[in-house]
Amino acid sequence: MNPFHYVRAGATQEAVAQLARPGEHPARLIAGGTNLLDLMKIGAMSAELLIDINAAVPDALRDAGADGMVLGAAARNAVTAYDPGVKRRYPLLSAAILAGASPQIRNAASNAGNLLQRTRCYYFYDPATACNKRDPGSGCAARTGVNRQHAILGFSPSCIATHPSDMCVALAALEARVQVTGPAGDREIPFAEFHRLPGDRPELDTTLGPDEVITAIALPAMDQFAGHSAYLKVRDRLSYAFALVSVAAALALNEDGTIAQARLAVGGVAHRPWRVPAAEEAMVGQLPVEDTFAAAAESLLQGARGSGFNDFKIPLARRSVVRALQMAHEGTYDNTGAPRGQHP
Repeated sequence: MNPFHYVRAGATQEAVAQLARPGEHPARLIAGGTNLLDLMKIGAMSAELLIDINAAVPDALRDAGADGMVLGAAARNAVTAYDPGVKRRYPLLSAAILAGASPQIRNAASNAGNLLQRTRCYYFYDPATACNKRDPGSGCAARTGVNRQHAILGFSPSCIATHPSDMCVALAALEARVQVTGPAGDREIPFAEFHRLPGDRPELDTTLGPDEVITAIALPAMDQFAGHSAYLKVRDRLSYAFALVSVAAALALNEDGTIAQARLAVGGVAHRPWRVPAAEEAMVGQLPVEDTFAAAAESLLQGARGSGFNDFKIPLARRSVVRALQMAHEGTYDNTGAPRGQHP
C-alpha cells in the first residue's frame, strides 16, 4: 500500500498553495495520471498528497490568429491532436502526438502532463537498481548495463536517460513557450529552456519550480511551415513503443525552390528534445537536396557518443534526419506516414 491524500483544486492559486504543503514527500499534481500513477505503484515516485488540477487550469485550445495558438494545460492529447486549428496550422504537432502512446492513453493524458512525463529508462523503473534520477547519489546502472534506449547526446556521468515524449519534440521545433504560475506570479519559459540536461542533478527534469503550475502552452504563428512538415518516429514496433530516434522537421521554401526557413528537432537521443539552431540556419538559401540535409544532420548530431548497446543510434539518427527532411520537402505528412490525402 502507498497511502496518500487527494484533493481537487478549484483554481490555479489553490493548486500553488497546496504544492507548498510541508511533508516528507512533495505534493504532486495530477491530471490524467497516465505516468505518475504507474510510477507510484512500483515505488519509483511517491507523494503524500495528490492535487487534482483538472478544474484548476485551462483545458481550452485558443486560436490567437497572428499571435499563434494557446493550448490549455489540461486539454487532452487527443483533443489537441484532432483540433481543426492545430491540424491546419501545426500539422507537425498533430502528427507527433498521434505517433505517441495509444488512443486510450491519448484520451486521458493532458498536455502539461506530457511535458512532465518521466524517462522510460529501465533502471529508473526498477527500484532494485541504482538510479541517480530516482535516488540521487546511488549511481547509474544504465551506463554499464543494457542501454539500447539511452542517450547519445547531452548526457553526463550521472545519467544517460532520454526524454520519452513525442509531443515535446514537435513543440521544440515549433519554438513553443510554457506558461506557468507560482507564488511569484506568472512567467513564460521558452521551450528550449524548459527541459534540463542531467548534469550532476539528473533528478531534476525541468526548470519548473517545485511550487509552479503549468497553465498553458503558447505556440507562435508558424503557418509558413504548414505545407512542408513531417514527424518521423523510428521504433522497435509500430504500435505503442517509445522512439529509438524521432525527428520533427519543417521547411519553408522560397519561390526559386531554395530553403527560406527550417526547423529541426530530434527525440530519443537526449535528456530533452535535441535542437541546434545553427543546423537549421545552415540550410537557409540551400537547395532541399540530400547533401544539404546530410550536412544538417552532421551539425545537429555533432558530439554524439554511444555507451555500447546504443552505438547504432548515431548512424540511425543521421539517416532519420535526412529522411524526415526529405519527407517535409515532399509535403506535410499525417500520422499514417503518407502525404495528406494520399493514403496507401
